[in-house]
Amino acid sequence: MKAIISETPGGPETLQFREVRDPVARGGEILIGVKACGVNFPDVLIIDDRYQIKPQRPFTPGTEVSGVVISVAPDVEHFKAGDRVIGFGTHGGLAERIALPATTCTAIPEDMPFDDAAVFMNTYGTAYYGLKTKGRLLSGETLLVLGAAGGTGSAAVELGKALGARVVGAVSSQEKAEFVMSRGADECVIYPTGSFADTDRKALANLFKSACGPKGADVIYDPVGGDYTEAAIRAVARNGRHLIVGFTAGVARIPMNLPLLKSCEILGVFYDAFTQNEHASSSRNNSELLSLYASNKIKPAISERFPLDQAATALKKLAERHALGKLVVVVE
Repeated sequence: MKAIISETPGGPETLQFREVRDPVARGGEILIGVKACGVNFPDVLIIDDRYQIKPQRPFTPGTEVSGVVISVAPDVEHFKAGDRVIGFGTHGGLAERIALPATTCTAIPEDMPFDDAAVFMNTYGTAYYGLKTKGRLLSGETLLVLGAAGGTGSAAVELGKALGARVVGAVSSQEKAEFVMSRGADECVIYPTGSFADTDRKALANLFKSACGPKGADVIYDPVGGDYTEAAIRAVARNGRHLIVGFTAGVARIPMNLPLLKSCEILGVFYDAFTQNEHASSSRNNSELLSLYASNKIKPAISERFPLDQAATALKKLAERHALGKLVVVVE
């Protein structure tokens, strides 16, 4: 089969497109003929050895796929050849076929397009796990979403509205702000980029406070990190919940007097570990997300589609933060 291969650590330019041996479904696995693969920020990190998971090289990046089941291992009971599925793994998705544990796969309805499915579970799953399971977001609360124009950020905006929250997005440009408002945000602030001095972080905190209101944000969804995290925590409400989702701007350094003074919680949102260790809760969340999709309350915002041999271009665009919503690689 054809696949994207990482042989040496580095950026998207180090990836190769070539023939590799077909995978086989072993115990507990299903073999999927890939129709589409979502592009996610962990893919950028994993090929540069900057992710918490480091597969043995050579390996294929790509965490989320949609496709059709080709075969199943003898001990798999709930899937059969021909089923339409979403599959989720740590890597391997940017290829024509992938073998995945059946427990990490979910059947999808016949009317769900494969490109929607391929960018659905990772972004919406992460956001839903963060907002509902970890953040305990309630109707009427205020949600602040950093990086709100990105894949998981825009998903958090939609889900926040679906859960009845007032949603404030935070982005780095007017174009992104307009996109976030189109996804349902009640308000959107534009923040500066780069690193900040102490005075700049406090000014940014005041910007967040002004948008969230005098009480502050009940829940903060933070896939950005860096200096933005401290500014956001300064804008959290008393007893608020700050969700650490990712670090596109670098790992944050948080003055620990802030959570003490705010009586707030700082919660890690590691979706991989959730799906692998809490199967029942993960399956329940997946079913609820598919119901929200069926009722048109959420819909992936796919801005561009790429063929498999141009997957490196998609990753480069994501790494440079030029993407709005989701990018997807379509496998012919």
